[in-house]
Order: sequence, then C-alpha cells, then structure tokens
Amino acid sequence: MDVFLRPLIEELKELWENGIDTRDAGNDRKVFKMRAALLWTVNDFPARSSLSGWSGQGYKAFPTCNEDTPSMRVIGKTAYFGHRRFLPSTHRWRSNLDFDGRTERKRPPRRFSSVDIMDQLRRVKTSIPGKHPNYGGVKRKRGDDELNWRKKSIFYELPYWAEIELKHNLDVMHIEKNICDSLLGTLMGDPHKSKDTDNARRDLQHLGIRSELHLYEDGNKLMKPAAEYTFSEANRRKFCRFVRSVKFPDGFAGNLSKNVAHNDSRIVGLKSHDCHVIMQRLLPVGCRSLVNKTISSTIIELSFFDIMIHLVLHLPEEAILGGPVYMRWMYPFERFNRPDRNDDGIHRTSRLFVFESQCKPMGKQSQVYVEKNVRDRAEFYILNNSPEIETYLNQHKQELQLRGCLNPDEAHRNEFADWFFEKIYAMNRVHAPEVTHELLSLASKSNIFVSSYPACIVNGVRFVTHARDVRLKTQNSGVSVPGTENEIFYGQLQQILEFSYLNNFSVVLFKCKWFRCDSRRMVTENNITSINITSESYKDD
Repeated sequence: MDVFLRPLIEELKELWENGIDTRDAGNDRKVFKMRAALLWTVNDFPARSSLSGWSGQGYKAFPTCNEDTPSMRVIGKTAYFGHRRFLPSTHRWRSNLDFDGRTERKRPPRRFSSVDIMDQLRRVKTSIPGKHPNYGGVKRKRGDDELNWRKKSIFYELPYWAEIELKHNLDVMHIEKNICDSLLGTLMGDPHKSKDTDNARRDLQHLGIRSELHLYEDGNKLMKPAAEYTFSEANRRKFCRFVRSVKFPDGFAGNLSKNVAHNDSRIVGLKSHDCHVIMQRLLPVGCRSLVNKTISSTIIELSFFDIMIHLVLHLPEEAILGGPVYMRWMYPFERFNRPDRNDDGIHRTSRLFVFESQCKPMGKQSQVYVEKNVRDRAEFYILNNSPEIETYLNQHKQELQLRGCLNPDEAHRNEFADWFFEKIYAMNRVHAPEVTHELLSLASKSNIFVSSYPACIVNGVRFVTHARDVRLKTQNSGVSVPGTENEIFYGQLQQILEFSYLNNFSVVLFKCKWFRCDSRRMVTENNITSINITSESYKDD
C-alpha cells in the first residue's frame, strides 16, 4: 500500500512545506502561494486497517479503543461486547439486568492522545511484510508491546499528521450496509445472513445468560427456541408485502419491490443505498406491529456482537470531531457521475419574486377553466405573497380602516385585486417610474384559462398529481408545509396549475387536499409521524 501512496505523500509534503504558485481566479494578474494539507481519509474498515497500520482483527481490532477494546473469544470468532460502558454513568440502561443479569459499572475505554500513539509506534519494529526466509518462511508474530500495530503508516511522514485527532473516518455507508444485512437477516431468519446461529445460542449457554434461548434436545433432535427478535413465517410475509407496497418519491430510493422474492419469503440483492433507506425509513415502521415494543424501539437489541456493531459506538464521536456525516461518507463519490434526473433547468430573473419561478412543468399540457371564486383566491394568494407590493397591501388595509369596514380582513381579500389594478393603471397613465412591466402584468390579473399539468420539478424535487401517482411505482403527490406556530400541515397534491400573465409571465400553484392533523388523527412515535388521511381540513383554502 505504501508503494502506491508514495507519490501522493511526496506531493502533499511539497504542498505543505513549499506551496505552489497559483493564479487567482478573481484576478488573473495576481499569483499567490497556495499550501494544502490532508484533512482526513474516508474508507471502510478493511481499508482503514491498511492505511492506519493498525490491524482490524483480533482482540484489539479497533484503533480508537486501542488496547482497551472490549472483546472476548466465542465459538469460531471474536466478539465485541460491553457496549453499555460507553453510556453516561447515570444512564438507566447501565443498571438493566435483561442482558446478562449484571449491572455495568466499567468506565468507557481510555482516550489515547497523540503522544500515547507516537509512544506506541516507537515500539513497532520495522519488518518485511508477508512470509519471508528471515522469519523461517512464516509471517513474523507481533510482540505484546506492539499491540495491533503492523507498521507505522506512511501518513506519519506528513509533519502535521500526528496532531490530527480524526485521521481516518469510518464510512457510514459501508457500516450501514453491513449492519442492515445482519439485522435484516436476523429478523427474517435468513440461514445465510442471520447472526442468530446455533453457535450463537451455544455461546449464550456457555456464558450462562438468556436461558430462554438455549438449545435443547427433544429426543434425537436439537431444538432451537423461537426468539422474540425473529419474525414468524406469517410476519415475515407481512413485512415482505409491506416493503413491496411502499412507494418513495422519485429519485429518493430504488424500486425495492424488485428485491422481494416472488413468494414473499426473503429480501435479496440490496445495494448500499437500499440498505440506507431500509434502516432509516422502513424498519422502524415495518417492525412496529410485528415484534414487541421493546424490540421495535431498540431494534439493535440482538445476539450478535461483531466489529460492525462496535463501530457504531464511535460514529457520534467522529461526528463531533468531523461534522455532518454527508461530508464524510462515500455516497458523493460513488454517485458523483450520475446525472441529476430531476434538474429543473430553469433560472428566470425578474424584479418580482412570484415571477422568478423555479418550476418546470412536465407532461401533457391541458387548458382548464377555473371558476371565478377559485381564481380570485389564487390571485389574492399570489398578490399577498409578493413582498415587492407590501406597500400597496398596507395602503389598502389603511383605507379599509378609514372607511370603518366591519370585516376588514374579508374585504381586503375580496377587494384588493381590483383596487390594485386601478391603482397601478392610474400610475401607469402618468408614467410613474415605479410601474415596471412586471408590476403592470401582475396587476392585470391572470388569463381566464389556466394550464394544467400532471407533474413538475421544483428545485430538484419532482411532484406528481395524485391521479397520476396511483399508476406509478413512486410516490410524489405528498406535500407538507410548516405553519406560523411551528406546526406542520400535511396534504396531497390534486392539481398543478399555471396561471399566465401578460408579457409571458406565469406563476405555478399547487391545489392540495389537506388532512386534519389534530392530536386524535396524528401520532408521532419514535420520530415517525402517522396521519389519518380520512378526514380533510381547510377545504376552502
């Protein structure tokens, strides 16, 4: 590995120590000395082992825990346990006896400073990798004082590398994929991917814990008790049908129904992003009614403790040191060359905000007649959401107050459009400089006929009317809007209407069916919001 990294290291040292002459993009005549440093690497766990020089196998597999990695030998493998010790000392789970009948009083593993790491690396001997005659034709065994260090990484030739706290980022994409495969395999009882194996049950018996899960003999047969965290055959089929039936917005996820076996018995062929969607969106919802609440709320409470589960414990610390995960995982690199399927491609400029539409209508255009009361409400909504005419809105409200109007809000909604039209055209006749052609078009009201579309793209997001959505494998008709008091309104897109104005200006509006979202019809549990969509609200808005 170091042979391939040597050219990169030499260039990085040159960039750090001497820099390179670089022309300023904003001023072609200006040249400055640019210096650069390697911030960190992003890689899966095996690649991390190769780059860092710390072996990812054995009892001390994880470099952050270092020699304090909590591990033990079980049948056929090394298990990593003691995860409760990472919790705060007062956390209630530390005193929970459900796992092994004991409370957890140990402190988290030590934090090793850069001085500690360099002191360990000084004890690592320089050796020839692989089998070599100098070692009797076998691999050289590491000494106890070398811990899991196989070598001193070539990155330590960079003068600043030893002081960087977060050197190698764990790639969340690969970790999530591995955990999803193990978790889904265990829940589904997949014999090839489940961690709930016969050896795992024997390990529980040797440890003297979870007696209800121990293997037992029934005559000449070895019986394996059913576990609470494994679906029954009926529930397994229910979960598969649930995954098959779910619709996601266009571009949000792949067609997961293709990954469900034809007999609804297993889910196969999942890619990394499929696993991300299942872990983040489907499992929390699909498991709620299929396993008990304790399991569904803490879906990781299973009988497998490989290194991937242990890596999850260190992801929060890396987020504190490195920032949001979307800057530190492999998705941007693996999906970089894919074209954006929902590019709106529209960048209109106008002096009025409502005419700067970022909407790209799609599908067959049809002309529809909109009733006068509907068009009046739509036009007032457009006017009321135009910040450039706020002065005129306030002026009309003041005139209504001076008239002593009994219901000024209703009168404002019903009369403002006509008042605004007369006001702007009067100003236009005397050639008032503030009357632009955009303002004149807005005051002139929209065309009596409105264009209707089955779909559109807004800011890279695809929206589809419900009538068309029911025929598709994706779902793009759901909408949500934040309210003025931090509440969220949920609805369903019914029509996409484009109102045309003079001088080729237009405004696209969504006509939606809004659901009643009071406490009886909307439930939020485990960060998942469920809505009863049988009751409508705001029918006149």
